[in-house]
Amino acid sequence: MKNTALNYQIALTLLKGIGPIKARQLISKVGGIEPIFHASYTSLSKITEIKSSFLKQMNREKALEESIKQVSYIEKHGIKSHFYLEDSYPRRLKQCTDSPLLLYNKGNSSLNNERLVAIVGTRHATEYGKSVCEEMIKGFVGKNIVVVSGLAYGIDICIHQLCLKYDIPTIGVLGHGLDRIYPNEHTIISEKMLQNGGLLTEFLAGTKPDRENFPMRNRIVAGMTDATIVIESKASGGSLITAELANDYSRDVFAIPGNVGQIHSAGCNLLISKQKAHLITGSQDFLKWMHWDEEKKTPSIQTSLFTDVSDEEQLLLSILKLEGELNIDVLSIKAKFSVSKTSVVLFNLEMIGAVKTLPGKKYRLI
Repeated sequence: MKNTALNYQIALTLLKGIGPIKARQLISKVGGIEPIFHASYTSLSKITEIKSSFLKQMNREKALEESIKQVSYIEKHGIKSHFYLEDSYPRRLKQCTDSPLLLYNKGNSSLNNERLVAIVGTRHATEYGKSVCEEMIKGFVGKNIVVVSGLAYGIDICIHQLCLKYDIPTIGVLGHGLDRIYPNEHTIISEKMLQNGGLLTEFLAGTKPDRENFPMRNRIVAGMTDATIVIESKASGGSLITAELANDYSRDVFAIPGNVGQIHSAGCNLLISKQKAHLITGSQDFLKWMHWDEEKKTPSIQTSLFTDVSDEEQLLLSILKLEGELNIDVLSIKAKFSVSKTSVVLFNLEMIGAVKTLPGKKYRLI
């Protein structure tokens, strides 16, 4: 049986000792995935400068064998796959150096919607937290926003339920394979989400919801979205991990404040006090911060904002004119440039007095 591209992609994620970062380095050095599995260890070692003894421990044959079973399951259950070099892969997540090589999803929501926001929180939501969730989701109606969360107890499942209620697309990111739902009580909700949203994971079928998988899940939640909102959290836990990751990825982070003595508001208050999150009190605050409260204006007929600029410079100018101020990472995503390339182009635009640098790695037209 001839191996397909998907076989090799899955097998790559199964190689012993090869994580996402090293796998990308291997692909870059050898010029593709297949040579990693078929070139001699001596040849690979020479090209990659990795010792043959280490490469032999990857267990290529076993990885390819397992990939055959996984492809069969994927095809049987209508699961979509997204390799990091493909256009269908979440473009925001591509900017994160530790992002997964391969993702699997079910459902009909775009992973590259124009606006994606993560909403996370405690597993022990209070009535206050639930009321904030409802106000937030009601405020998103008609704003072309896809809401991402983790399908966990508490705030997560409350958010998913409210998105279904108000007909807002919602994606649940899982810490296990698509052959199960954890917790099991959320199975019915997860099935409804497939009609307007979906489920997403980096884990293969058969992967159990082990404790160590959830921090990995959280990096997808933080990395695939424009911003993360924390609604109720203890002073430690998964929600704060997601917020920290979002900060590391230069994403905007927001938190709902709560009573000083309330244990489930301690994490939000801590993020705000350490200036790791913007304080918001509801959906309108958030939409205003993100400039999502304004109706987009149709660009003027004039196509050139400035004369004597390159095509790359003109593209960034056009985006900033349409969107207002943007973080460099978001601007890179919208322009489909690397962050380094965007930085160079922005520097040139600063030199000619076309753009201005703002706090938080943001830029706007002058």
